[in-house]
Amino acid sequence: MTTPESTAPATAAKTTQIVATDTSETAVPAASKPLDDQTPTPVAAQGAGSPVATRPAPIKTTKPVPPRATRTPVATTQTPRRAPTPDPDFADLPPAMSPQALIGLLLGAILGAFAAVVVLPTWLPGLSASLLGAEPKAYWYLARSSAMVAYALLWLSMVFGLLMTNRLARLWPGGPVAFDLHQHTSLLGLAFAIFHGLILLGDTYIQASLWQLLLPFGYQGFAPFWVGLGQLALYGLALVGLSFYVKDRIGRAMWRLIHFLSFLVFIFALIHGIWSGSDSSNGMISGFYWLSGGTILFLTVYRVLVSRQAKRPEKSKQATPVL
Repeated sequence: MTTPESTAPATAAKTTQIVATDTSETAVPAASKPLDDQTPTPVAAQGAGSPVATRPAPIKTTKPVPPRATRTPVATTQTPRRAPTPDPDFADLPPAMSPQALIGLLLGAILGAFAAVVVLPTWLPGLSASLLGAEPKAYWYLARSSAMVAYALLWLSMVFGLLMTNRLARLWPGGPVAFDLHQHTSLLGLAFAIFHGLILLGDTYIQASLWQLLLPFGYQGFAPFWVGLGQLALYGLALVGLSFYVKDRIGRAMWRLIHFLSFLVFIFALIHGIWSGSDSSNGMISGFYWLSGGTILFLTVYRVLVSRQAKRPEKSKQATPVL
């Protein structure tokens, strides 16, 4: 017969054996666990006789990068679009043609016209009928051809100027190149326009004096009003072309205001060519008038629309109250 005192040691020994067995089965080496799962156990929660597991020192890394899904996009501020204005870098460029070259060009046109009037009849006596006859066609041909060249150069000058202000010149042919071509075509057109007017002095059929050619609406022969518009276009073209050389003295605002006269100069030249030109009924010449006028109209409307569209974000931003 057993007593409680005799069974107590055996029960305690069995319990100790079971606890030791469970501890050995469930213990996992610290090296086999992941670093993130090794959380230190407080000493108070462990038994007095149980060993304390030491956590290895954390590995120092750089600043953690959050996952792609949790990253917050950086707020970007959009700058308002501005109206297309001439690039300041283009406006600050020096004139494409030196003053000496310009003076030589204009003097060449003037002296060439006077030489054609005075020298050609002497050097080419075989052309006396065409030069000095009742209907001298040589001067008329020179006047017509120089007029078409001057108008074509004026048209190209307008095209390059509008491309430059619309920022389309960055695609072709490039901003500085377009600015140089704009100046060159304008000044060359001025030289051919001067030659076109002065060569008519040799045409005895027109019978225009130098004063009548220089004074706007001073000629009273064929189509005096349309001829007067052409004379105004000549002086306007001279004002716009020479403004390249005085833009630093007159200021940027006045220089741009003078350049706005280019539209009026082109309109006057177009009307002058249609109503006073003898080749307006020609299919090729009339087609060129339509092409040039339509091109300038399209580029001008495009410039106005882009300017208005660029100003809308600025107005809406100014109207928004700041809290």
